[in-house]
Amino acid sequence: MKLSVLALDYDGTIASGDTLDPSVREAIAAARARGILVLLVTGRILDELRRVAGDLHFVDGVVAENGALVHFPSSGHTSLLAPSIVPAYVEELQRRGISCHAGQCLVDADAADGARLLDVIRTLELPLVLLFNRSRLMTLPQGVSKATGLHAALDILRASARNTVAIGDAENDHELLRLAEVGMAVEWGSAALRAAADFVVHGASPADVGASVRHLADTGRIPVPERARRRLRLGYREDGREFSLAVRGRNILVTGDARSGKSWMAGLLCEQLILHGYSLCVIDPEGDYRSLEGLPGVSVLGGHNPPPSPCDLLEALHYPDRSVVIDLSRQRHDAKVAYVRAILPGLSAMRRRSGLPHRIVLDDAHHFLHNADTSPLIDLTFKGYVVVTYCASRLPKDLLGATEVVIATCESNALEVEGLRTMCGCGGCAHTDCACWCRRIGHLQPGQAAALPITTEAEGELRVFTMAPRLTPHVRQREKNADVPVPESRAFVFAANGQLSGRRANTLRDFVTGLEHATADMLAGHLRRGDFSRWIRDVFGDRALAAVLQALEERSRVDLDQDAVPDIVNAVRSRYDLTDDTSA
Repeated sequence: MKLSVLALDYDGTIASGDTLDPSVREAIAAARARGILVLLVTGRILDELRRVAGDLHFVDGVVAENGALVHFPSSGHTSLLAPSIVPAYVEELQRRGISCHAGQCLVDADAADGARLLDVIRTLELPLVLLFNRSRLMTLPQGVSKATGLHAALDILRASARNTVAIGDAENDHELLRLAEVGMAVEWGSAALRAAADFVVHGASPADVGASVRHLADTGRIPVPERARRRLRLGYREDGREFSLAVRGRNILVTGDARSGKSWMAGLLCEQLILHGYSLCVIDPEGDYRSLEGLPGVSVLGGHNPPPSPCDLLEALHYPDRSVVIDLSRQRHDAKVAYVRAILPGLSAMRRRSGLPHRIVLDDAHHFLHNADTSPLIDLTFKGYVVVTYCASRLPKDLLGATEVVIATCESNALEVEGLRTMCGCGGCAHTDCACWCRRIGHLQPGQAAALPITTEAEGELRVFTMAPRLTPHVRQREKNADVPVPESRAFVFAANGQLSGRRANTLRDFVTGLEHATADMLAGHLRRGDFSRWIRDVFGDRALAAVLQALEERSRVDLDQDAVPDIVNAVRSRYDLTDDTSA
């Protein structure tokens, strides 16, 4: 994932004895020259920072007073993010002879005076907290931290914590490192912070931070820690333990039979990625992901309206706190293919430039990537793709080779199973365990899925789990197909006495309307031949509804006085959403 922001503590991290290390200043300049934003995030009072660091134009922004204030040197703009100091607090400290230095929202004192400071806070009944910073002790308004200040600065700059690396040294840096995608602690700092950090900057002085900053800027990527702090909870294993995936920016394949729960699983992944603060672009050919709009920052484009142009789409994804679902369910198949192949190159270019969107989700991927030159469509160097398909064997080999996580719902196609075995390095293997897991994925029950052995979290086995509940409802097939047109060659043609009536049904809504307005003579032949159930089964693949209609057709042949058409209409209406959308 692209590195866009470096958030650096000052004292003890990039400065010693108040003085900024020259090599760090040079490394910061090199990072900014590569388009990386650099922010100082410090407990220092802003005027003090200016005194010791001089001109602050060497960074893009400053979060001072441990998150209570943000300042942007280029414009001179400063914003307070917390309540100002209560004068009575400083007056009481001075009255008791406690040495302190007050900023706008923060009071700095010696850590040895902690008990006395706490007594003043309790006596005055103030909503203040104490936070240690090595030998110093800061008094702050409740809820203020380096993380809250950095979050505000990133919002102003339209940057994302998910593209941020933070580096710190002391107790007050815990929240800073936790907010960033990756947190780094210096070796010469707090042992507790080192234990909580994703990486340790080895060495003995700020000059070593300069080397790390330069290395990060040269790679331009967020480093991947061995231990991931963010996880995607997918469900519960057969032994009752939780099964989850570490968030590492990997390519994920979700595969299985049609209607086996693939979109449910992909939607579950999307929900949790969005709630972790990642920006997603979900390419939704069938309208399965519309309900994600119930989550913060998610917009659904397309659907009843034309899908967004490539330019409009990139504009919608320009903000790091936004995710977009592109609903293509009203488009014809050839239009969907052309559209998806048109937008994928732009999305890849945007990710290389800005790091957004963090993840791209492509359902029915086999339709769009089969027989296509994927190099201009998918940038595998940035990973972060979630592809969903019932036919993984039709996906490009380079994409399959770059896939690190495979989640399967029930897969009964022997050829597809063999392809999955090859992906896992088990092709042609006759080992008992391998043959066993191949059989098992063909017998997974509804609501079950399995992580294949290629997935690190599966620990070299087929890891079966029951899928976790979704926060947003799943848009099921029956709720989305009412107005999806079928090709002219597969339209239902109403006929009477062997003569075509001219009435055709290209959608389920047209079909129901035709049934309601046709004469009994026109429908008699269709009932006798079983045309209604056959069309629903062969064109829409809805075997459950087809079975109901077949039973009604058979009943009409036995009881000629029984009008089966109203029951057929009711059966279709009860299964599909045929409510007219009259909203503006």
